[in-house]
Amino acid sequence: MSGTGTAPLSLVLADDHTLFREGLAELIGLDPGFTVAGYADTGTAAVAAAERLRPDLLLLDLQMPGPGPDMVIEQVAHRSDRTRVVVLTMYDDVVLSSRLLARGAAAYLVKNLGREELLAALRVVGRARDGVLLALQHSTLAPPGGVPAGRSPLSPREREVLELLAAGCSNARIGARLGIAEATVKRHLTHVYAKLGASSRVDALRLAYESQLLRRPVPEAPTAAADIPLTSAP
Repeated sequence: MSGTGTAPLSLVLADDHTLFREGLAELIGLDPGFTVAGYADTGTAAVAAAERLRPDLLLLDLQMPGPGPDMVIEQVAHRSDRTRVVVLTMYDDVVLSSRLLARGAAAYLVKNLGREELLAALRVVGRARDGVLLALQHSTLAPPGGVPAGRSPLSPREREVLELLAAGCSNARIGARLGIAEATVKRHLTHVYAKLGASSRVDALRLAYESQLLRRPVPEAPTAAADIPLTSAP
């Protein structure tokens, strides 16, 4: 049985950057304790590969087309309960990691790990079959007492972009307001979607309101009838 004893652990690599995915496959393939069973470049493909191949591990990047990481993690757990999801990301964020681990991810690893550190982490997750593994920078971790209330996973610029999005601005208008290119706005929104686990602009705003990252707009009270000036007929 894969993942037990000396049998190699099987993995599916889910990342939409072909060069990174191929490099990671080559790096992992050098170790006889692992075998790369498949690849995916969208969230939908990651779920399908996990269901079809039933690997021990699914290495999941957060920035891919398709459903957000929260949904991918939940669907993999439902369709291939033997597969443990390992989030491998550039986001060194304790709030985001806490949310995804709570969703069912088995590990949250930041991409600045060295090769031996990564392989050691994968062995632990693949063979333990319970518990979770978190690998962040020490400076990122919350002080004793837990994550500060209201701490945002978004950078100040990402929050500005989200606030303008909530105000109904298009990408072009957001770029003009902030003095940045429209392509840069799209990149910031991609980061926002990944951090919030959103699949669209509407979904990102919904999640931001629910997590109190943004204040819901207060609708204006209708003008009372008594306040409407009456005009006499000519």
